Amino acid sequence: YMGIAERCFVLYSRIESKKTFAPPKEVHVQVTHSMPPQKMEIFQSLDGWARDNLLLHLKPVEKCWQPQDFLPDPASDGFHDEVKELRERAKEIPDDYLVCLVGDMITEEALPTYQTMLNTLDGVRDETGASPTAWAVWTRAWTAEENRHGDLLNKYLYLTGRVDMRQIEKTIQYLIGSGMSSVCKTDLCFFAVLFSGP
Repeated sequence: YMGIAERCFVLYSRIESKKTFAPPKEVHVQVTHSMPPQKMEIFQSLDGWARDNLLLHLKPVEKCWQPQDFLPDPASDGFHDEVKELRERAKEIPDDYLVCLVGDMITEEALPTYQTMLNTLDGVRDETGASPTAWAVWTRAWTAEENRHGDLLNKYLYLTGRVDMRQIEKTIQYLIGSGMSSVCKTDLCFFAVLFSGP
């Protein structure tokens, strides 16, 4: 026989499992991104330039730093000692700095939202998700670069034990699940990525 607490938990679980997910914020005015034909022509004419001048700056994955390069190696015998040392050093980090690191990490972890947004922009849209156009390749490379930053911050903050990771993870899930409605013009959105890219 189940106790009262167990029955309440089972009932609550059944009710919770039937609720559908809804983003916490509704957007009543949706902005679609469209570019005038003359601007579309400019972006399309720059595709060759981007291929010749931008893509050459992309490093092969094997030459890029990876988050694990800066963190204790879980496969090493000294892993636990390295984590202990990391935690000791992290005790000295002021709370204000941790707030900044958490904010930056949450921003980096929202990459699925930014990638989705970029794939809606006229002139640089990645129709297939694997388009060989220079703009699509650049956008995916930017996403991959930023992802490494978020991974490093996430793992570091987790190992420090100084922040409430569950709350952070919920915040990230809310942020990504809510999507993003940008009022930024197509060309301005893309130029922000172009100049902060890999």
